[in-house]
Amino acid sequence: MMLATAGAAHAQWGSPYGRGGYYQGPPSQGFFSPFWGGWGDDDYRPRARGPAVRSGGDRPAIEALQPHTIAFPSSYPVGSIVIDSKGRQLFLVTSATEALHYPISVGREGFAWAGTQTISRKAEWPDWHPPEEMRYRDWRLPEKMTGGIKNPLGAMALYLGNSLYRIHGTNDPNSIGRAASSGCFRMLNGHIVDLASRVDIGATVTVVHRLPAELEKVVAEQVAPLKPVVDTKRARRS
Repeated sequence: MMLATAGAAHAQWGSPYGRGGYYQGPPSQGFFSPFWGGWGDDDYRPRARGPAVRSGGDRPAIEALQPHTIAFPSSYPVGSIVIDSKGRQLFLVTSATEALHYPISVGREGFAWAGTQTISRKAEWPDWHPPEEMRYRDWRLPEKMTGGIKNPLGAMALYLGNSLYRIHGTNDPNSIGRAASSGCFRMLNGHIVDLASRVDIGATVTVVHRLPAELEKVVAEQVAPLKPVVDTKRARRS
């Protein structure tokens, strides 16, 4: 009975997390409640919403940025991607003993994850559809932002399975080397263009919180402590 009553109330008044954009309180005729804003609800205004579509700006041509080859003795499949969240680095395995190394940005506290996915799609200058939960936190976000230099997905995106996560470029190179995302992995635009040219749809992506101790030591001996990276290559206009 309680569930039925709650369901009816939900259907009538909506949800503070739903698509309505605002939460309308229950009727309060002749009823005063500080929680619902005093007498009645006639003066309530809908929560502001961002635009339906926002332009992502220009789409300049991006040159591929060559990564470094490092020793990477492991049993990960050749052609697969390994993401080390602790080290904020991504590896494309090229042999049983080597990999290409890319610095990245990872999920901030509360948004980090580990697991295995496959690359399901590639998209150049992808559109961005902010999740409803994100738009609820920031009403200024649009329903859709077209691909371009203002779009946070950057010049290219590799989609991971059916999840909301992607490996993508960024138009904010100073974010590389930080825990700054909502669970996606950011790369320099030049690096994601390079990576996308090397991997196939269906390639395995393994995300770990940290590398095994021995492998971590081998990598650390070759890679300087990660600092925010600035992409010095200027994009030329198409």
